[in-house]
Amino acid sequence: MWCLRPLSASPGRRRPRLAAVVAVAVVGAAMGVFAQAPDRSKPPVVGPAPAVTLPTMDKRQLSNGLPVWIVEQHEVPVAQINLVVRHGSLQDPPSKFGVGSMAAAMMMEGAGTRSSLELADAVDFLGADLGVAITLDAWAVRLHVPVSRLGDALPLMADVALRPTFPADELERLRQQRLTSLVQAKDDAATIAAVAFSRVLYGTARAGTPSMGTATSIRSFAVDDLRAIYRRAFRADAATLIVVGDVSADTVLPQLEQAFGGWTREPGGPLAPAPAATPASRTRREVFLIDKPGAPQSQIRIGQVGVSRQTPDYFPITVMNTVLGGSFSSRLNMNLREEHGYTYGASSSFDMRADAGPFVAAAGVQTDKTSESLTEFFKELNAIRETVPADELARSKNYVALRYPGGFETTGDISRRLEDMVVYALRDDYFARYVPAIDAVSAGAVAEAAQKYVRPGITAVVVVGDRQAIEPGIKALNLGPLTVMTVDDVFGR
Repeated sequence: MWCLRPLSASPGRRRPRLAAVVAVAVVGAAMGVFAQAPDRSKPPVVGPAPAVTLPTMDKRQLSNGLPVWIVEQHEVPVAQINLVVRHGSLQDPPSKFGVGSMAAAMMMEGAGTRSSLELADAVDFLGADLGVAITLDAWAVRLHVPVSRLGDALPLMADVALRPTFPADELERLRQQRLTSLVQAKDDAATIAAVAFSRVLYGTARAGTPSMGTATSIRSFAVDDLRAIYRRAFRADAATLIVVGDVSADTVLPQLEQAFGGWTREPGGPLAPAPAATPASRTRREVFLIDKPGAPQSQIRIGQVGVSRQTPDYFPITVMNTVLGGSFSSRLNMNLREEHGYTYGASSSFDMRADAGPFVAAAGVQTDKTSESLTEFFKELNAIRETVPADELARSKNYVALRYPGGFETTGDISRRLEDMVVYALRDDYFARYVPAIDAVSAGAVAEAAQKYVRPGITAVVVVGDRQAIEPGIKALNLGPLTVMTVDDVFGR
């Protein structure tokens, strides 16, 4: 234990000398600080974006033809193994929306010879993380593990991916959880707004229905439904293994072969692509109001169907949206939050999928400022269609470019980027080209993208709030025909 001891000599002679030394040191340090004080009269110059240099990706395959993408990262002794399958919840049958999401959740509730608890204990014992996720476009089984335990963890991952048991008792438990979550969602204005916006854009198609399904569909799920959607979508001929971490191809391939090499391809060839999402036809601006009596805020969603991930305008759209609502200093946030104080935050985004996902501008605003907020939203949606000033364009491109390398910091980050490459068929040099492509975006390209993809005159406007308080003000704006919806209209029954 460290402690302070008194000076052995006379303190009367030593302390003044010590105080003087300390005083000189403090003055010297202060002079050094003032001598090196930064120039705060102007912002620092923004330097170039750091290069994104990934280790070489080694593309191999197992004996059954399953592709394996390997990226070596030897800084930390961990490995990330992702099995991604290029079919998602868009494959849900029309009467069983949400069954893919339920099947994905159930894959961790029993696999191989292990129950849910036994599987969780085995994963925890290895210091690993193992999970299953699903989007509209893909399923993924993801394993993160110390490389020293990889050989023990891969059989667990293979059991979850290839041998889920879908126990009936666990289905009942998850069913009740999801029905409870739906009840809770119907009381959350932000969730109501998000679900309503999808419903307005895509109708009762899969893309317009909550990912977990409706109360009716959730109640209808049987174990056979889970097994059927799993067999239909989770196929070796649509899968890729991604490996990132402290491994080499020579060491990891035999382990992967043992775990996944016996996965046979389903008969009949690859699964047909999911039907494209069919957006509702819209030739004018329309307003949809969902009543939530007594709500202290109004949740606003404005937009229309946007673009797919394969759009050739990806980079101009990214820069344009950064200017509009894709950063804290964006126009929407500076207007509605900083200038007017109507909201804690306003934003916009393009959800790019295999099919055209939505473009949406969003905020939760004060109830008594709902109509004023709508006015400011449309002010910015119209203004972005004009030429962006050079300084604002440069700032937005720097924001995108300088943040981009942060998406490659961990093995998990890199594996998720590679998943995008698999699911959306991106070029092998896509990541290396990203920052130069952002830098090359011109003001003309931004304006062209805005004019093409931000169309204030044919947007859907969804507002969730206290109808009695906000409807008169919304009607006075004359934005377009107004339809009142119930929460049950939004979520389905």
